Amino acid sequence: MGWSILADMVLVLHGAFIAWATLGALSLWRWPRLVWLHLPALAWGVWVEATAGLCPLTPLEMGLRHRAGQQGYAGSFVDHHLGALIYPQGLTPAAQWRIALVLAAFNLIAYGLLWWRSRRRRAMR
Repeated sequence: MGWSILADMVLVLHGAFIAWATLGALSLWRWPRLVWLHLPALAWGVWVEATAGLCPLTPLEMGLRHRAGQQGYAGSFVDHHLGALIYPQGLTPAAQWRIALVLAAFNLIAYGLLWWRSRRRRAMR
């Protein structure tokens, strides 16, 4: 039972990290100093997607599930948990490149708007 709970905790942590890497730029509107936490997470997320890499949290979760006597899964966290929602036929390298580009573009736009807002505020002073 304990290994299963740990695996579930890693799964929740993994999901939270993906949400932070994807949408963290939006929190910078309120807490701009979090940029130093978000940029490395964003860079990691884009790199893992663009290179079809494997986040270390995936094998950690699978190892904990095996210790708990549960069936693990093949592939990445995104492929297993989100792939069916995004790409019903599976997550291909081309699809992962598209995810990386959308992730980078979304955050580039968010950071651009933050920069623009910051410049506008300084100009008003």
